[in-house]
Amino acid sequence: MDTYDAMFSASYILNERIARQVFEVLPEHAPVVAIIDRQGNCWPSDSEAFARVNLDEVVLDDLRSKVDDGMEPAVVQLADVSVTAMQLATEQTNCGYVVVVLPQSDAKASTEMDLLETLLSQITLVARLIETNSLLTQARAEPYSAYRASASLVN
Repeated sequence: MDTYDAMFSASYILNERIARQVFEVLPEHAPVVAIIDRQGNCWPSDSEAFARVNLDEVVLDDLRSKVDDGMEPAVVQLADVSVTAMQLATEQTNCGYVVVVLPQSDAKASTEMDLLETLLSQITLVARLIETNSLLTQARAEPYSAYRASASLVN
């Protein structure tokens, strides 16, 4: 797939919009949240903090495979951070994965699993609402584009 094709795909554009909306409302000292699509593109809420975690491809592949096998949310403990992942999907688009990194947590992810699941579910809800809004806007614009096309044929 061409780089430009990936950047203009429905899931890429949807992920961009989800990241903008979710990251805008995260508090200053919130956990690091990242959206990772199926092609490996990553949108972290805090690029520097996400880079410091140094998640290598082996760990990310392990999380993705656990999520794809139905083990959601998947949790991995790395030294002093806990990484939790869940699938990000809407009715029509499989956007990829949402990853939450909790720094300096011994057993934090396991004790706060309900809170993490709530956060991940809310991000999925945001994705669904954005997709629904886009579909409604597109459906509303369709009659006008058909009118424009027929008007240009007459001229």
